[in-house]
Parts: sequence; C-alpha cells; structure tokens
Amino acid sequence: MESALESPLTEYVPGQIWLKEYPVRYGGMDFSSRMTVIGLTDGRLLIHSPSEIDASLQAEIEAIGPVAFIVAPGTYHHLHVESCQRAFPDASTHICPGIEKKRPELAFDSVLGEAPDPRWAADLAQVPVLGGRFFQEVAFFHKLSRTLILVDLIENYGDASAQVDWLLQFWWKFVFRMWNRPKPAPEYQFGWKDKGAARKSLERILAWDFERIVIAHGDLIETDAPLVARTAWRQVLGG
Repeated sequence: MESALESPLTEYVPGQIWLKEYPVRYGGMDFSSRMTVIGLTDGRLLIHSPSEIDASLQAEIEAIGPVAFIVAPGTYHHLHVESCQRAFPDASTHICPGIEKKRPELAFDSVLGEAPDPRWAADLAQVPVLGGRFFQEVAFFHKLSRTLILVDLIENYGDASAQVDWLLQFWWKFVFRMWNRPKPAPEYQFGWKDKGAARKSLERILAWDFERIVIAHGDLIETDAPLVARTAWRQVLGG
C-alpha cells in the first residue's frame, strides 16, 4: 500500500522536470523527501536524489527517456542510489563530496565538483556548498526552466504543508522556529565550520537567475524565490 507521504511521479515543468515525493524516517520523525527527474536537451534523463525505484516507477521513468545520470546531491541523500543503479544499470553515478567516506561500499563514477560534467553542462550549472559542519551538498540550477534544485539548504514546512508528522511540527514550531519560515536544515543552523566559505557559495547560487526552487523537504517555493532564499540564508549572508 502506498504511504501517505509518497506521491506519484508528476510532471512539474512540462517536458523538463518531473517530481516524486517519497517517505523517510529520521530522528524519530516521519516526513517526505523529493526526487527530481531532469530532462536534458539531448533527450536523456538525470535523476537527482533518487527514491527507491520499483518496477512501476522504472517503467514510468523509462517512458520519459533513457536515464543517463544518477546524482546523490547531499551527504544525506544517498539511501536509494543502489536501487536506482539496479533499475538503470547503464547510468553513471555522481556523488556529493563526503559520501565516498560515509558510504565506502557505494559504487560511483565521480565526485561532484565546481565544474559540471560536460555531458550536462549545457543544461545545468552547479555549486558545491562549502563550509558546512555537518552537511554537504551540491546545488543545481536548471537553466532552461530557471529552477534552483536543492536538498537541505532550504526546508519549507508550515500551515500549508500536508500530512506533517506531529513531532516534526513540534520541533519546527517551538524549537527551531522554522514553521512558516523557510530556513536551512537544523544541522546547518547548528553551526558553520567556515561562514566565509559558505557565504561565497550562497552568493554564487543567488547570482543564478532562478524563479522557483525545488527542495527535498517541504513545500516548493514558487513565489519570490530569490528573496525567500536570501532571507533563509541571512544567518550566513548577514544583513
């Protein structure tokens, strides 16, 4: 039976981006994460932060196009990479720095860096977010749709969010003060190892001309996206 926290694969930007929510459990809380499927201009697909891939979902994705790349964009977004690799054995796998130490048994083809892979550089820009104490991630910008794609740099839960675990609601409202206030994941807020490096990374992201933000946890950001991002990151940016 499908979890209440799981959704079907849905076309988000026509012909370019598809999304699927899937359930996760972390810190005793049940909530959802989000997989993003990106259509490249050559017709191939890149899967970002994959969910578990069963036969039905595999067929849905293959109906869109061939999967060429699997991307684990953050150090907490690698759990279903192997399921994705089994479903799409011809795809290459690219991981956020830090995963190679956390998951030494995980097979991969490259560690994501400053420069995008030439095979997707025409479609996507990327920035490794430096300076985090507990989290690392690589932010992506889909140029054609002007979509910023993040995992933990912004989380967005509030009154409009559906089916939010009561424990997450308690922590987000009364402890982290994140309810109705998009902010980085608490693990970012616990402290930055190098705020200067983090600031430079975030300023590079804000220089992109994005109009919407796809995030892994919480409601999508579709209004005043650059302002929402700048406000979410003001602890690091200052002002």
